[in-house]
Amino acid sequence: MKKTIFANGEYYHVYNRGVEKRDIFMDDYDRDRFLVSLKEFNQVEPILSLYISNKVPVGIRSLQKQKLVEIVAYCLIDNHYHLILRQLTDGGISEFMKRVGTGYTGYFNHKYKRSGALFQGKFKSIHVDSNEYLLYLSAYVNGNYLVHGKSESKHTSLIEYEKGENICDTKIILEEFTNFSDYENFVKINASAIHEKREDMKKYLIEQ
Repeated sequence: MKKTIFANGEYYHVYNRGVEKRDIFMDDYDRDRFLVSLKEFNQVEPILSLYISNKVPVGIRSLQKQKLVEIVAYCLIDNHYHLILRQLTDGGISEFMKRVGTGYTGYFNHKYKRSGALFQGKFKSIHVDSNEYLLYLSAYVNGNYLVHGKSESKHTSLIEYEKGENICDTKIILEEFTNFSDYENFVKINASAIHEKREDMKKYLIEQ
């Protein structure tokens, strides 16, 4: 795959899966730990660890925090993840993904008493070059559980679109729809269509 040149203000589809297609999320705690990483590692000033970061009062952390990226959407499936990111600072996406990947691999290897790489090489990325593409990509990411024939959506950012922001900045997507129900219907229709046409969509899919 051609190397992506990241530009500030642009959106990118970022994804990766476990080495040898192995599971990288063994339980809900692992998924929650990855989501905490997305939130806490997203700052220009580096932190020593999530443990130390969590000892700093929330008010102080929020004052200190200048983000590397804007997170638009995410989904965590057993053996892979998808993110939609907008770069905010020079080198922001690369630095953010390095921190997340290194931090989560260290946590995972310690917990499961293993060593070595967890992910299949460096993260992959595709430039999102139009608003239409961004909307459909958000449906693919937020509805990825449907794409893979699963029934549960709790580890996608769709819940943030419904109940309010936590990790994601949802405005760029939701402002194109009348309300959340309108967007949710858009997600389900398009994700289900992708599920039916998996063979034609291999460029954008990570197979299980």
